[in-house]
Amino acid sequence: MHKGLIPVVLVLTGFLAVPPPAAVQDLTWQSFKGYDVPYVPTPTEVVDEMLHLAGVKAGDVLYDLGCGDGRIVIAAAKRYGVKAVGIDIDPLRIQESNANAAAAGLTGKVRFIQQDLFETDLRDATVITMYLLTSVNLRLRPKLLADLKPGTRLVSHSFEMGEWRPDKTSLVTTSFGDERDVHFWIVPANVTGRWEWDLAGGDRSIHCVLEAAQEFQDVTAAGKEGDWPLAVGDIRLTGDVLSFRIDTEADGKMVSTLYEGRVAGDRIAGTVRPAGAAKAAAVAWKASRDPRTAVSIAK
Repeated sequence: MHKGLIPVVLVLTGFLAVPPPAAVQDLTWQSFKGYDVPYVPTPTEVVDEMLHLAGVKAGDVLYDLGCGDGRIVIAAAKRYGVKAVGIDIDPLRIQESNANAAAAGLTGKVRFIQQDLFETDLRDATVITMYLLTSVNLRLRPKLLADLKPGTRLVSHSFEMGEWRPDKTSLVTTSFGDERDVHFWIVPANVTGRWEWDLAGGDRSIHCVLEAAQEFQDVTAAGKEGDWPLAVGDIRLTGDVLSFRIDTEADGKMVSTLYEGRVAGDRIAGTVRPAGAAKAAAVAWKASRDPRTAVSIAK
C-alpha cells in the first residue's frame, strides 16, 4: 500500500485548503509521488463520526490503514483507552504521527508502523478505519474478508467497497463546508454450504438440512426435513450471528420456527423457538457443516 502527499495545496490565511473526495479522485496518479493514495487529512468531524459509527469501546484493537498524521489513532486511544495502531508506507507520515502522539502524551501507548498495508497482519483487529480510495478498497477487500474475525467493524471515510454494500452510512458536514460519507461494515462469518442438525419432534427425531449461499452479508438458503422441503426466510447475518425462520406444515397447519445461533467455523450453536410465542422456552440447537461444501466469500 502506498501513500503520499498531494503536491499542490492552497494556503489561505494560514489554513490548509483540503480538496474534497471528488477532487481527490480526479488527481493524476503521478501526483501521488509513486504512492497509491494521496495524503489528505480527515476532518475532525469525520474522525468523531468514524469512531462513533464503529462503536469503539474499551478492549477494542483499532488499526488505521493509511494513518497519515495519526489523528484517528490518537483520538481512539485518548477517548476510549483502546490499543490503537497506525499503518502508513510514508516515513514522513510515521514521523509526524509519532510527534503528534508525543504531544498528546501517548508515547508508548500507541504504535505507528511504516509498512505496506497489504502486508500488515490485521488478525487481532476488532476495528479497522480507512481513508483510501475505492480502487484500493477493492484490492484490499479479499484480505479483510479472509483475515479478519467475523464481527470485526470496518469504517471508511468517503470510499466504498464495490458490491459489498455498507451496513450503515452516515453523512457528515465538515468545517470546510462540504459533506462526507462515512461507511460502516461488519465482517460476516462464512455460512455457505450444507448444514445439518437433528431436533426432537414428539416421539421422533427430525433431521433438517439447510443449503446456504452467500454474497457478503446477504444469505439465501433452502431447507429440507427429510425429503420434505422447508421454506427458509427472514435470514439475517450480523458478524458471526445467524438467524432465520423455517416454515413447515404440521397437522394441516403452517408452523414457523425461529433459529438463532453463533457461527464458529463449521459449527453453529444457539436456540430455536416457535415464532409468535415470545414466552415459549427456547430449546438448544446445534448444526454442523460439511467443510467440503463451504465456498470462500473473500473476493
